[in-house]
Amino acid sequence: MRMLAVVVLIVAGATPASPLLEARQGGRGQGAGRGQAPTPRAAAPIDLTGVWVSLVTDDWRWRMVTPPKGDVLYLPVNAEARKVADAWDPARDEAAGEQCKGYGAPGVMALPGRLRISWESDTTLKIEIDTGQQTRLLHFAGSTATSGEPSWQGYSEATWELPGGGRGRRGAGAPRSGSLKVVTTNLRPGYFRKNGVPYGAGAVLTEYVALLNEASGDQYLAITRTLEDARYLTGPFIRTIQFKRQRDETGWNPMPCSAR
Repeated sequence: MRMLAVVVLIVAGATPASPLLEARQGGRGQGAGRGQAPTPRAAAPIDLTGVWVSLVTDDWRWRMVTPPKGDVLYLPVNAEARKVADAWDPARDEAAGEQCKGYGAPGVMALPGRLRISWESDTTLKIEIDTGQQTRLLHFAGSTATSGEPSWQGYSEATWELPGGGRGRRGAGAPRSGSLKVVTTNLRPGYFRKNGVPYGAGAVLTEYVALLNEASGDQYLAITRTLEDARYLTGPFIRTIQFKRQRDETGWNPMPCSAR
């Protein structure tokens, strides 16, 4: 039933706001000058900050443990990607200092672990991931950050998506609901399945993040992710992953990358 609710809410493009969420966001937007657009932080239609733990509700055998070499089942990979996956050697990755190849943005979010989300600035949302000790920075319009050299987490551009197709701004008094769109490019080549299934430097990762509220007060993130890569994929790879909000940082345990 929960998985069905996730799909329905994502397709609908709207998530209901709970009284708890409204209380968290009370007072936001104050301080902006008259006639001045609010910052992305002040204009946030949903509150993503806090600690979230992954819920492995599907693909258990590929997410909870590292699959065996050559396992590309259910992946839209071409012959070149199969060749790379068949040659995967974790010891070689370790020796080359590339033990984090499976922890880039296309792969790390699907690994079991926790997220700690906070605002680094009014225009940059930070996602810390304890699995592999990775940090993603999501840059909204107005951020002064540049893409720089390719990296495991790449460069992520973020946009608030509002009901009815609106983006970035909402009218005075409008209810707070919506989602977050993130497009990540400038990636260092890595693995999107930890057993050596590759993505290339030209890969593009698009994510939609929705906040789901239950009557019990529990909150969930549903992140629908689409990976596109002309070099290694025959079509888009699409998956939805879920996280549950924690009340505190219990279980937060950053661990370094491992090739195995």
